[in-house]
Amino acid sequence: MIYRFLILSDETDDFVREIEINTEASFLELHDAIVRSVGYDEEQMASFFICDEDWNKKIEITLVDMNSPSEEDIYLMEDTRLEELMEDEGQKLLYVFDYMTERAFFIELREIVPGKTLQQPVCRRSEGMPPPQSINFEEIEAKIHPVPSLGESFYGDLDDLLEYGYDINELDADGLDGLDPSNDPFDEERY
Repeated sequence: MIYRFLILSDETDDFVREIEINTEASFLELHDAIVRSVGYDEEQMASFFICDEDWNKKIEITLVDMNSPSEEDIYLMEDTRLEELMEDEGQKLLYVFDYMTERAFFIELREIVPGKTLQQPVCRRSEGMPPPQSINFEEIEAKIHPVPSLGESFYGDLDDLLEYGYDINELDADGLDGLDPSNDPFDEERY
């Protein structure tokens, strides 16, 4: 039998991948097929999560054993066959490819095709660019909070200042006209 999986991203609207794979294949083989279809680094940490209808995570299938508590069942991609945990059309999976930010692909088992087998997984549909595998936080911070230039226009031009009630005649040449000298914070004799 063959499973046909539809893969979508909430980050990129036009991104779609459709992968066909034997039901006896391991989750590692599915992982490799996904990574190849999007051009990601195969060595990055990733996990599948079997989900309920509302995308709530139920069972994790990891790339490597993360020394989970012994009372939890540990499913490794290499040792777990798809048919062991995937049973019904419409079943949902999350494929977390960026552990730092919990970014993931949304995967649905669209169809179970009986009576056919494949030599290896096949990407039957590939549309749109995938989101980047990891996020550069420094780039994002620079886009969200750009460092302002302290050039001549930092405070606006003179017309803008006058429009907001700034009186150019308030300050003398030294910029201290009208200040009470007894409140001079730089007066060394006060200290």
